[in-house]
Amino acid sequence: MSDMSEQDRQLMEWLADMREDEALQLANKMLLEDGADPLRVLELCRNAMDIVGQRFSQGEYFLPELVLAGEMLQKIGAVAKPLIKQTAGGGQRKLAKVLIGTVHGDLHDIGKNIVTFMLDINGFEVKDIGVDVPVQTFIDEINGYAPDVVGLSGFLTLAFESMKETIAAIEAAGLRERMKIMIGGGQIDETVRAYTGADAFGRNAVDAVSLCKNWAVVAA
Repeated sequence: MSDMSEQDRQLMEWLADMREDEALQLANKMLLEDGADPLRVLELCRNAMDIVGQRFSQGEYFLPELVLAGEMLQKIGAVAKPLIKQTAGGGQRKLAKVLIGTVHGDLHDIGKNIVTFMLDINGFEVKDIGVDVPVQTFIDEINGYAPDVVGLSGFLTLAFESMKETIAAIEAAGLRERMKIMIGGGQIDETVRAYTGADAFGRNAVDAVSLCKNWAVVAA
């Protein structure tokens, strides 16, 4: 991010270094006292989560750090969310329904939580069905919730196989035509998208929101 202030850098550093108390205090000060743009604060959080993800993949961080990172994010999100809704003028009709979950064999939920959060504040109705979701659960949820978009999340390379399997099952159940499917997380690229049979992939939460917005316009 360009033109980052010293405070911005400090927040990212504290979040990435797991200094929870300092990071939360600073985020609250920026949001509630300094009137910082809540979307910018969340973008700083996302950048910090990218650093956390890198440290995790390099073996510097482990699952407890990922869990703590997710908790810090939720706490900051709880403060930022109402502020964004105020500026967005709230109360608008929901754009589309999105069902999102991390595929079976994968327990990562930070990226998924950020995507869920960003879709929510952008006016989508989102149902998050958690991590390590069995194929049959996706099918049952699709039948019950009737989403316009299904998001499959996965951080590990083994998740690509689960994504392919889940999409094949959705197709076999005769549900594929009714929705768009996007995938995201970890090392996902066009090759992986083609392999799994998804409609599109997102590199980050901002990508996911713009994909859903484009699809919602087409469907409307």
